[in-house]
Amino acid sequence: MASFSLHRAGLALGAIAALLAGMTLRVAYLQTYGRQKMVLHAERQQHTTQVSPAHRGNITDRNGLLMATSVLTQTIYLDPQFMIQRYQEPPRDLARMQRDLGTLAELLDLDAEALREIVRARPEARFVRIAENRDERTAAAVLKLGFPGVGAQPVGVRHYPMGSLAAHVLGTVGREGRGLEGVELRFDSRLAGRDGLRRVQKDAQFRVINISAADYVPPRHGQHLVLSIDANIQMIAEQELAAACREFGAPRGEVVVLDPRNGEVLALANWPTFNPQDLESSTAEARLNRCIVVPYELGSTLKPFIMGPALAWGLTRAEEVWPIPPGTYVTPTGRRVSDVTSYPPLSTWDVLVKSSNKGMVMAAFRLGYGRMYDALTSFGFGQRTGIELPAEDPGLVKTQRQWTRGDTESVAQGYAMMATPLQLARAFCAFANGGRLVRPRLVRGTVEADGTVVPLAAASEADAATRVMNESSALLVRRILADVPVRGTARAARSKLWNVFGKTGTSHISRGRAGYDQEHFHSSFVGGAPLEEPKLVIAMVLHEVKRNPNRYYGGTVAAPAAVRVLERSLAYMQEPPSPPLPPPPANVIPVLYHFEPRLYGEARAAAR
Repeated sequence: MASFSLHRAGLALGAIAALLAGMTLRVAYLQTYGRQKMVLHAERQQHTTQVSPAHRGNITDRNGLLMATSVLTQTIYLDPQFMIQRYQEPPRDLARMQRDLGTLAELLDLDAEALREIVRARPEARFVRIAENRDERTAAAVLKLGFPGVGAQPVGVRHYPMGSLAAHVLGTVGREGRGLEGVELRFDSRLAGRDGLRRVQKDAQFRVINISAADYVPPRHGQHLVLSIDANIQMIAEQELAAACREFGAPRGEVVVLDPRNGEVLALANWPTFNPQDLESSTAEARLNRCIVVPYELGSTLKPFIMGPALAWGLTRAEEVWPIPPGTYVTPTGRRVSDVTSYPPLSTWDVLVKSSNKGMVMAAFRLGYGRMYDALTSFGFGQRTGIELPAEDPGLVKTQRQWTRGDTESVAQGYAMMATPLQLARAFCAFANGGRLVRPRLVRGTVEADGTVVPLAAASEADAATRVMNESSALLVRRILADVPVRGTARAARSKLWNVFGKTGTSHISRGRAGYDQEHFHSSFVGGAPLEEPKLVIAMVLHEVKRNPNRYYGGTVAAPAAVRVLERSLAYMQEPPSPPLPPPPANVIPVLYHFEPRLYGEARAAAR
């Protein structure tokens, strides 16, 4: 009996010893590793690091009109993992979580069952957006409910006050606040700024009760950009482009308006367009900025850039008469070249005004492929312009090694080379500004705190211009092209208020190996005004214009719309009307085809 008692006592003492040892180990654990773990757990429950979002910079036009800005909205989110953990602790339960999710769904006008499914399907998730673009009042009402795992986060949403205006210039911003296209992408680092951070202490209801100044990093807000775009001229250009495309059934079109004095882009538009505010409703095709990324064969709008250098280099004179034969002209390579209208021998002046393919091919063979290559590349063809937009295409000018005699004939008529509408407008500026090749500029600078505009570092480069032609030759070409709306291929587009100079173009569309489409055309016009002191240069092209008697040529499709853009823009700029256009020089008049003095001088003034 005694031995049994001793055995029981030993067991009891052993149990007590084991319990004491376990307690000792537990205390040791809690004082070492366990303490660190509990402190970290409490730290995570009581403190959190919040992002202080930076405000994305505004984008304005040259006059300060707001084109893009950011509006602070609230995003309501769930933390399913934390929610499930808290609702498993008394006095809450999972059934109550289901009821609370129903209350939350009703407040946010969401589907309650869909909200519950989010928690069921993603129990390990820590951040799930359930409502975006909500106001402060809604966010406050959500937080007032005090439901665990439900929060609100301020988010800057990009807003475009002018809707689709200049959409291809501005570009878009994605859901994460990063630029995707256009200026928004090209200058994303300047516009976005840098988010700040703050470490806050919260109570049991997740309300902020303390912010440590030592743990606060303020956000660096994005810079504001000022564009060279004039919103009014942009609107005019878009309206006239859209109207012309609809009138002539063109599925696509582009227009570029530049200030030839400094290369500033006043308008750049594509049709059809899109609304950057509603990115999901647009297609990649609609967002494509064809003004800079899709080159095409220019057709006759290329002719001044060949004949102009020929005049400047003394290879021809304005009054020289070319022996243009009737019917077709058989070139030295055996190719047959024809004109839309059969002309007798024409002067160099009229080869441009009447857009004679025969005369241009004759002039091209006189230049030779080497000088033609030099002429085209001197105007910037085959090279990127350097505009501040992503993905610019350089176009195509064959190297001298690739050039053939057949190419000489083709290029003289605007084929076998390609350029974008922006490249075309830029090159034409040289005739408008006295022979200088300017670099297109789209961004004037950033705005400082005191409101001053500071040019970008690259602005000095943009201001530099290369002389490609002497001033007298540029003036001569400009004056010749002023006859195009008077007695040439753009008579349907003559302005009653300003002397416009320009060149029309109508080119077949290449179908690759299938050859050139005989039923659809690129119809284009490049020009400027006023002749006396050019303030604007425009390039407009409509694609896939279907053959229709006299309604597919550049002179009847693109030229009238382009001149309307010039007229409306000059009126907006309060540019005074031009004086009467003087007739051509006396030494040229005798060799002009069907010269009519009544089209000039006082008759021109009376027409106004």
